[in-house]
Amino acid sequence: MEFSAAGRLEVRITAADVGKRVSVRSLNEHAPSGERFTDTVGVLTSWDNGVLCLTRRNGDSVRIGESALVAGKVVPPAPARRRGPAASYEELARVAARAWPPLESEPLGEWELRGAEGFTRRANSVLPLGDPGMPLDEALTAVRRWYAERGLPAYVQTATGAEGTQELLCAELERRGWVREVTAELWVGALAPVADRGEPSGVVLSRQADEAWLARYRRKGVSEVALKVLGPGSPRSWGSPRSWGSPRSSEAESGGEAGSGGEPGSGGGPSVWFATVPGPDAPAAIGRCVVDGRWAGFAAVEVDPAQRRRGLATAVMAALARRALDEGASAAWLQVEEDNAGARALYDRLGFAPHHAYHHYRAPESSAPAGDGSL
Repeated sequence: MEFSAAGRLEVRITAADVGKRVSVRSLNEHAPSGERFTDTVGVLTSWDNGVLCLTRRNGDSVRIGESALVAGKVVPPAPARRRGPAASYEELARVAARAWPPLESEPLGEWELRGAEGFTRRANSVLPLGDPGMPLDEALTAVRRWYAERGLPAYVQTATGAEGTQELLCAELERRGWVREVTAELWVGALAPVADRGEPSGVVLSRQADEAWLARYRRKGVSEVALKVLGPGSPRSWGSPRSWGSPRSSEAESGGEAGSGGEPGSGGGPSVWFATVPGPDAPAAIGRCVVDGRWAGFAAVEVDPAQRRRGLATAVMAALARRALDEGASAAWLQVEEDNAGARALYDRLGFAPHHAYHHYRAPESSAPAGDGSL
């Protein structure tokens, strides 16, 4: 906290610091003795009518009465991770978007409206990287109209916890009654250590999500749309090359171009691989990897409950990582929900660490999806 020359704590923030990362200490008069002070670090998203609102790294909002402030100061952006490749939020957001490509998209200023008939919120939400080109209320009206025309709930995907993330937009959405659903985190790590873990000899890699792979995939009744989002080569899916949606990354250190079109795997776009550990009736384990320039994105790593604790998830990721290294990738990312303790422990052992949290906000008049409730 901030001390004055006389050694006293001081409040050195004002309403002019909205949008900055701050650290505050506040008094809780009703707390037990010795626990009366609370320290909070987050982005100051508002200071109105004597109440401060801070958004923490995980997206939670904290309201603090101005009269309860004991000390406060502006602090630097969240410190860099102790491990893992360096990356901006925007680079990772675009890479992750290309890994779950919508069937259709449309720009709204610098925002991207994405739709895939409801399969996974990641392909059925607005990606707001920049300015929508109009006042926020007008932009949200356009968003609701676009999704209503498609019979879909309106979602905006936001992020918190890293430099350049959208704490202010989250606060504005909450003030307008948008509901936050399914908070998750995007983790990053070096790719080579993943490839060195586990014994991938029993893992079969394919360009196709075949019937055996789908038998293990946890979302039952996989539709035509889901197959198209999962990746080219899936049964009954692609009839022709298609767009991969988001603009390519301009990162100079990328191992290759993250193209915006063309047949995946041909040098013009992300390359998709599916991993299977065969089993007697259905695969013992599966996984999916999207190779996009320097990045390899892991998803759908699932193991038969009866076969867990045998290192199969690690073997699947190792096999996919080796393939991604062969294609020029050097860094890895994945998405994991807050309450998935087993997956988080595995990814921590493999050298991954959280980069930022991301959230899906649903419009107050939109009903929650009746089908797929995934990220």
